[in-house]
Amino acid sequence: MKWCLYNKEFELCNLLLKKPIGLYDFPVINPTYDIPNRLISFSRCISCKDYDQWVHFYEDDFLFERIWRNPIKYLEILKKFNGVILPDFSLYRDMPFVMQLWNIYRSRAIGHWLQVNGIKVIPNIRYGDRRTYKCCCDGISKNCVISVGSHGTIKNVEDRIIFANGLDVVVKRLHPIAIVVYGACPDAIFDKYKQQSVQIIHFEPDYYYQLSLEMEVD
Repeated sequence: MKWCLYNKEFELCNLLLKKPIGLYDFPVINPTYDIPNRLISFSRCISCKDYDQWVHFYEDDFLFERIWRNPIKYLEILKKFNGVILPDFSLYRDMPFVMQLWNIYRSRAIGHWLQVNGIKVIPNIRYGDRRTYKCCCDGISKNCVISVGSHGTIKNVEDRIIFANGLDVVVKRLHPIAIVVYGACPDAIFDKYKQQSVQIIHFEPDYYYQLSLEMEVD
């Protein structure tokens, strides 16, 4: 008997998730070498007609939980854009470990499904506590483009240390050719990767984009 995960219209079968990787059977994400030209959040892309950009999920979870509940509903919308950076389900360090794993899994499952349906995807690498540093790389191809979200995650010294330490593990395991950074991109964290010939592509949060538009109008 094959195992299937049913989620409304979403049927994600183990036969679709070919050769899961690692101790936790995370779905495999094929490599991507494309560099995003512009980004738009998932919640904004639904009503947007400017398709020459990539869709991201660096926003509150409640704004994109619907793609997990019913991804088929949004498939044709996402196909119109250049590609998708995988969902950024929250990983809080005080979450039970199993919940952190579940949110990593959900992102990868959606990403694998989008790739099967012909959409270019860039893996979003999100880690919680130190136990997730290594497993968050499972199923991600080496020597390709990855994405990280720093917005709201490096506000204090402890957060910055944990973010930087986790990123070190990720870079050593995946050897990315480029890292898309959504949010703050401090030299103290990212300069050493530039010196290793890793391309850093920095995007300011949508908040600043909206603010710049308002300032232009004023």
